[in-house]
Amino acid sequence: MIIGVKDLTKTYVTYKRGSGAGETFKNLFKREKETVRAVDGVTFSVEEGSVCGILGPNGAGKSTTIKMLCGALFPTSGDIKVLGYTPSADRKKYVSEIGAVFGQRSQLIWDIPPVDSFHMNRAIYGIPKTDYDKRLSELTELFQTGDIMKKPTRVLSLGERMKCEFIMSMLHAPKIVFLDEPTIGLDVIAKASIRDFIREMNRKGVTFILTTHDLEDVKKLAEHIIIINKGKKVFDDTLQKLQQSLGEKKIVELTLENPDFGILGEHTKVVSQKSPREITLEVDVSQTPIRDFIEGLDFSDISVKELPLEEIITQIYKDESAK
Repeated sequence: MIIGVKDLTKTYVTYKRGSGAGETFKNLFKREKETVRAVDGVTFSVEEGSVCGILGPNGAGKSTTIKMLCGALFPTSGDIKVLGYTPSADRKKYVSEIGAVFGQRSQLIWDIPPVDSFHMNRAIYGIPKTDYDKRLSELTELFQTGDIMKKPTRVLSLGERMKCEFIMSMLHAPKIVFLDEPTIGLDVIAKASIRDFIREMNRKGVTFILTTHDLEDVKKLAEHIIIINKGKKVFDDTLQKLQQSLGEKKIVELTLENPDFGILGEHTKVVSQKSPREITLEVDVSQTPIRDFIEGLDFSDISVKELPLEEIITQIYKDESAK
């Protein structure tokens, strides 16, 4: 276990504000406090060498959790151990072991080329020149950024900048890298490049903690999923278990020879129907195996797929919000 989190809580004190001139005037003399639990008693662990995805809707508490794991925020209560360190207490030693890439915040200096920022990081982390040259060469080759990193950061495209952000975060050979929306706003080619890089580094033993709204990142990278909603952990297991969390359901796309489909079974529902002959169904295969379902059907084409991850996660959010 490389990360252990127990009963992690983070609270903020804010002040309620009314509307209108009267309420605004009252607030000048007396403000009503309100305590917000951004993270509420979260417990989980992450194994070394894994890619863990932390998911949740906006305002769920996932970014606050990441910041506490990085040591940027002090927890209100609870325990965090990462690589044997307490992040907020052992920050000077701890930061040399971790990297971070935040999609909406840059580590690069705007008016100078990324390669100059890389040299600055070498000095900050005390990286021996031979190690630095070797890692920079390997990372540059992986990302094909030889010419890019010599241009001022301000003229780079978002995809080019993100590649340089990843190089910056990996130069000191961190054991864990925290990624917060690393592919936000990128085109499909840049996203593929970033995902390939993460997989390659993971094969070399680097542990990644990923927060994202792009579920393709999750499906293609993460084997361990944690879902946080309203500050509480609502799911903590493998991607496979997440896909099975609503039961063993499949999406079946049919092109029928005969448009008279007949009566649907109790464990089957229509998802969509493009035409009388083209129909998409959701089938609970734990109750109605596919071989039993298609028996007697007159069809020219069939496709069986997993239930979309978006639908599974949305249903988990709804179930928790209804409690």
